[in-house]
Amino acid sequence: MKLKNKTILITGGSSGIGLELTRRLIALGNTVIITGRDIDKLHAAKSMLPQVHIIRSDVSDVAAIAALHAQVTSQFPALDVLINNAGIMRNLDLNDARHDVVDITREIDINLSGPLRMVQQFLPHLKMQKDAAIVNVSSGLAFIPFVSSPVYSATKAALHSYSQALRVQLRGSSVSVIELAPPGTETPLFREEFKEEVKDTKAMDVKVLAEHAIKGIEAGKLEIRPGLSNVLKLMSRLAPEFMLNQLAKSFRPSGV
Repeated sequence: MKLKNKTILITGGSSGIGLELTRRLIALGNTVIITGRDIDKLHAAKSMLPQVHIIRSDVSDVAAIAALHAQVTSQFPALDVLINNAGIMRNLDLNDARHDVVDITREIDINLSGPLRMVQQFLPHLKMQKDAAIVNVSSGLAFIPFVSSPVYSATKAALHSYSQALRVQLRGSSVSVIELAPPGTETPLFREEFKEEVKDTKAMDVKVLAEHAIKGIEAGKLEIRPGLSNVLKLMSRLAPEFMLNQLAKSFRPSGV
């Protein structure tokens, strides 16, 4: 798929990976709509990239997704690419009783249920387009979990599995299903939430990641695994227990 003259909707597009993808895709001549929960971040993105279209929306809210669908398909009927990028990643010690049964599933609501809802809402529209795509942003941690972020890792593993099944179900349609599995990437969340765990880790520059993503999509790759993500996929088959223990070295349990 050539990423030029496309109409692209990116969830979580006001910061991090989403914002860099937005920047690159606009530069390639695409119409880009971004969503997010924080209106101030959306306006900041708009001030940096005047061509971007912003809509406040929350992928964990079913009613908000329905309203987003109505607005986008009305204002941008040529929409043909959906990038499910919105997500949160938390440093969670499951021994900590402060994480109650409601709090513990926040990442599931956003990282997993969000993309599933978005796909189900927008799929009929995408199937009417001549050449459309769904891009689900998972993670290298879909293949080997990061012990300090157990729920995030679980959501990305589930999103990987879902993307594989969706791809098969949509064979013969006009919609391609692409999975982008980033490695650790230099974003504020990566450094702030996991300051101790990743202090000696060199992460991928977000600009490099966006370049890998766009080149991969244009080359027709269905699973894009830059850098360490490719290693994690391979090691999940060859030595899963060894890699799990390597990623667990920085974890220090409390209350045990």
